[in-house]
Amino acid sequence: MAPLNVSISDLVDFNQTSFWVSAASIAFNPLFWNIVARQEYHNKILTKLFGGRSQTACYALAATIFSLGLVRDALYERALREQPTHALLTEFPGVQWLAYGLLASGSILVVSSTWALGITGTFLGDYFGILMDSMVTGFPFNVTDAPMYHGSTCSFLGSALLYGRPAGLLLTAWVALVYQVALAYENPFTSEIYAKRERERAAGGKGEDKKAR
Repeated sequence: MAPLNVSISDLVDFNQTSFWVSAASIAFNPLFWNIVARQEYHNKILTKLFGGRSQTACYALAATIFSLGLVRDALYERALREQPTHALLTEFPGVQWLAYGLLASGSILVVSSTWALGITGTFLGDYFGILMDSMVTGFPFNVTDAPMYHGSTCSFLGSALLYGRPAGLLLTAWVALVYQVALAYENPFTSEIYAKRERERAAGGKGEDKKAR
């Protein structure tokens, strides 16, 4: 039975550089893709870099984001391995099964979201002018409005439980906070992109009506 009178330093080793590197990587990724995507939307920096081929530029950004995700996950795993375990996470019945359930759920949300949106829909194609015809409302978007972010958070939490590291729980909370901040910036901006398209369509429709008259 784990002692109840434990301090935070017994649960998380803040002296481990890997912990802070992991936390920095978690924060860097959404910051990176939001800055780059907005620069693309306003200045077309990636499209220009790829000779005016916006779809190719979008695929390049997708590959970069995916690669950064792999690095982030590797850094997180390394951080967990260098942190202390706690008996409540390693010995409590059902924790391992909960961990596997979270990992499976997270993977399902991420993979099904990518399948529903496609590569360009998943990796910020909207900022490149590659817009979807209509909003996706089927699974997993009928379960959560941000399946990529929520699925990723589930995977972080599942890994923390699987390794039995309280530090992983703290880093998962950091993941959730970072993603909520990212959503607060991304959702209004993306909504405005589609609202602008609808306004342009409506204006175009009115122009056609006037010509018909």
